[in-house]
Amino acid sequence: MAQPSIPVHEHITDALKDPDFVRLSGPVVLARFETMKVYAALGAVRSLLDTGRVLPGQTLVDSSSGIYALALAMACHRYGLNCHIVASTTVDATMRAQLEVLGATVDQMPPSSSLLLDQERRVRHVRALLEERPDFHWMRQYHDAVHYAGYREFAALAEAALPPGPLTVVGAVGTGASTGGLTEALRAAGREVRLVGVQPFGSVTFGSEGYNDPEAIIAGIGSSIPFGNVRHELYDTVHWLDFRHAMAGAVDLLRRHAVFAGLSTGAAHLVARWEAERHPDAVHLVLGADTGHRYAERVFARHTEALDPDLLRPERIGELAELRPPWAVMEWAGRSAPPNARVEPGGRAESGGRAESAGRADAVARVEAVVHAGGAARAAAADASAEIAPTAGRPR
Repeated sequence: MAQPSIPVHEHITDALKDPDFVRLSGPVVLARFETMKVYAALGAVRSLLDTGRVLPGQTLVDSSSGIYALALAMACHRYGLNCHIVASTTVDATMRAQLEVLGATVDQMPPSSSLLLDQERRVRHVRALLEERPDFHWMRQYHDAVHYAGYREFAALAEAALPPGPLTVVGAVGTGASTGGLTEALRAAGREVRLVGVQPFGSVTFGSEGYNDPEAIIAGIGSSIPFGNVRHELYDTVHWLDFRHAMAGAVDLLRRHAVFAGLSTGAAHLVARWEAERHPDAVHLVLGADTGHRYAERVFARHTEALDPDLLRPERIGELAELRPPWAVMEWAGRSAPPNARVEPGGRAESGGRAESAGRADAVARVEAVVHAGGAARAAAADASAEIAPTAGRPR
């Protein structure tokens, strides 16, 4: 009997990017990733290199709360690019050590209990870096649609793994690329897909910015600033959950299914349980973005405090004015973005394009000096690149 072919991967990103599909119940399947944003980072970097928007040896910079930072650092490692991360206050010592060993430089924001303050600090810091070094390429994971590209490969895997018929995708809405990219690709392939987005309270993305959930900052979902990559018209249903409900879902996922996953996965798991009760004829695909390691102390060590998920139910609402914690659900039905979540062309959320394009000719010349020149020119360019990383070593 022939043995199945088992690949030997040429780089760790090939091993990490594909999910494991795990059945949680009859109609509910989990797509479990170690680092889901490897798809976004790899697809984006490949596209940028192929189109010449990024040159070999260039430095890529972006803001991240952790998962994307590691994915981007690994993509840069694979393709021989430099990486600079402006890290959220939530990036822990373990994550930071991984980034630095991979060759990334890291500027981390000071401690904060405010998602708004943390994100605004990071964006301001990136802008300041680009003013000093216009040869850096801002990845703009929040706004650049190039991050959708990698999820077409994931869609092909999901299509092959799941039975035909109606499909409900349930996932946390961060930058919008994972839920949106997967759903667009599946719908383009002819699959009937209902998209259910999961949000924390306090996020501007789907209009809950009027509520404060101090612990939601560790969930890694939602946003206090508009994200251009969130295509609101793709979403059929939206759930808003507070931290304690996300924690209940994460603890239940480990207790019931032995799956150790992060808070966004826990929130999606809780939502999918409820949705599957009402739509038992559709397969429900839960997106499990990462493992639970960075939530070990703040969530899993507190497992005795976790609410019983069997007792939790959302409040149905018909409009955003009715939104209330701790858990609400609304049929979004393809609505456009709420007023505070809209990104206007040339507006503040998109204005990184101005900083990125400023001094383009000089930037390209400096990058080419690093890549192509030798001796003194290469050393001088490398010394210049060290100026922007006061808290970490020189980019490699």
